[in-house]
Amino acid sequence: MRKFPALALLTLLPLTHSSFAQAESVVFTTEEYPPFVYRDGNEVKGAATEQVQQVMTAIGTDYTITVMPWARAYAEALKTPMTCVFATAHNAERDKLFKWVEPLLIDRNVLIKHAGSPVAADNLDQAKKYTVGTWREDYTEKLLRQSAFPRIDVATDFKATLKKLMSDRIDLMPISELYYLKLKKEGQAIEKVVPFSQQSLAVACQKDFPDDLQRRMQAALDKLVADGTQTSILHKYGLNLDN
Repeated sequence: MRKFPALALLTLLPLTHSSFAQAESVVFTTEEYPPFVYRDGNEVKGAATEQVQQVMTAIGTDYTITVMPWARAYAEALKTPMTCVFATAHNAERDKLFKWVEPLLIDRNVLIKHAGSPVAADNLDQAKKYTVGTWREDYTEKLLRQSAFPRIDVATDFKATLKKLMSDRIDLMPISELYYLKLKKEGQAIEKVVPFSQQSLAVACQKDFPDDLQRRMQAALDKLVADGTQTSILHKYGLNLDN
C-alpha cells in the first residue's frame, strides 16, 4: 500500500474541510406577503427577508431564497433536508415538526374588514357569524378551524384573500397587526374588528437540519435583536413596534 507523507496529509485536510463548507448550503422557501417578503424585479426583499439575508451573511453560509405559494413552501421545509421556511408562526402544533430560529418578529393577528362594511363584532364568538377568509396551509386556517369558525373561505395565497375582502366576497380576514397599521397608513380602505392571535414569526427548518448550523443562525439573529438592527429593519419597512 502506498503511503502519503505526513506533510501531504496535512495539506489535504483544509481542502476537505473547504469542500464540506461549500456543500453546506441552505434553501429558504417563503411566500409573497409584503412587507415581510415580496419580489422587486428579480430580487426578494422585505422585513423578514432582510433579517434572513443578514443572518446568513454573518455566518458565511451559502443560501438561496425562493418565493412560492405558502402550502408548497411549508411542505418543502417539512420534508426536504437543508430547507427552511419563513416567516412561520411558531405554535404548539408545529413545535416538534421543525428546528426553529426566532423571532423574526413578535406579532399579533387581527381580524379586519373592508372599510364601510356593516360587519360588526366585539369578540371572536360574534365574528363567527361571518365568512372569514384565509389562505391554504397558513396557520390561521387551522386556528380558525380550532376556534370553530363555521364559514371559512380558503384561497391560494394572502393576495387572493385580501382581494376577496376588498371586493366584499368575504367579510373578514386575519392579518398581521403591524401590516394592518402599515396598510392603513398607506390609505387602504380596511378597518380592524377584533384581535385574533399572538405569535412568534420564525425561521422553521426541516427536523434533520444540522444542530450546529441552527445554533449559529440563532446566535446571529440574537445579535440583530440585541444591537437594534432588527428594530431598524422593521421600521425601514413601515413596521413600527411602538404602535
